[in-house]
Amino acid sequence: MNNSWFVIVNPNAGNGNFKKLWAQIQQELTHNKISFEFEFTTHHKHEIELVHKAISNGFSKIISCGGDGTLHHIVNGVMRQTIINNDAVTIGVIPLGTGNDWIKTYHIPKNTSKAIQIIKNQNSVYQDIGYLKLENTSSYFNNVAGIGYDGYVVNKLNKLKRFGPIAYLLSGLSGLLFYKRTPFRLVVNNSTVTDTCLMTLFGICKYSGGGMQLTKYKKSNDGLLDITFAKNLNILDLVYNLNKLYNGKITSHNKVTTYVTDKITVTPTKHTDLPFIQADGELIGTGAVEVSIIPNAIQFIIP
Repeated sequence: MNNSWFVIVNPNAGNGNFKKLWAQIQQELTHNKISFEFEFTTHHKHEIELVHKAISNGFSKIISCGGDGTLHHIVNGVMRQTIINNDAVTIGVIPLGTGNDWIKTYHIPKNTSKAIQIIKNQNSVYQDIGYLKLENTSSYFNNVAGIGYDGYVVNKLNKLKRFGPIAYLLSGLSGLLFYKRTPFRLVVNNSTVTDTCLMTLFGICKYSGGGMQLTKYKKSNDGLLDITFAKNLNILDLVYNLNKLYNGKITSHNKVTTYVTDKITVTPTKHTDLPFIQADGELIGTGAVEVSIIPNAIQFIIP
């Protein structure tokens, strides 16, 4: 087994300052005597291929150098390979992206020097990984997934990323103005709930949407999903409670219901304008989704 790190680098990350940042990162890795090889991503989901290549070549330690999307695809690469057990893989993160929501749960700094020092220390934790099963596709996720409004926002965000961090705000405002709430049927904890819904969220970690706290987070390795079922919230509800979207108190709103479960199925009962489904800020598909969890699936380096 190769004891070096394999660094998967997204050259489109870094808000236009990638070349300078990458030079600093290589210098810091070398200075900290961290043995590594690297490869740049060149196309969408290339990370999955690179993970399979790295593990085939004996690597079990991988560094995600990019944003939430880069990490999401690396996790999918780990979970989809069959060469070694997924829990034998360790992932470290050097954050470069726009949102970087996953790192907030573990207080990993955006400062690259400090993030590399954390990797050098090699303190790790096993984390649960979620699994989304759609009619024609599937995906794993390591942070927060959802269907409805947040899927709409992610779809819009992909078209607005050139605006940087403000893209989250612009996408959210667009959703408030144009997203049509959808009637959903939830099957959760042996109960069925049918209601018009703004969105349903499936959480493992704490933050999403650029720092919002939309689920009643407990632990990232308790084998359970933190579910938020936001019913017919309107634009006035969200504007009036804007601060609660960021401090986590939105889960106590009288139009919001929360659940804790290891499996949930969400089905739109209207067969036109099917809602988008997102995972870790990546668009997965539309329609019905079955969500489950794989406990303690991957090791992550944390402070």
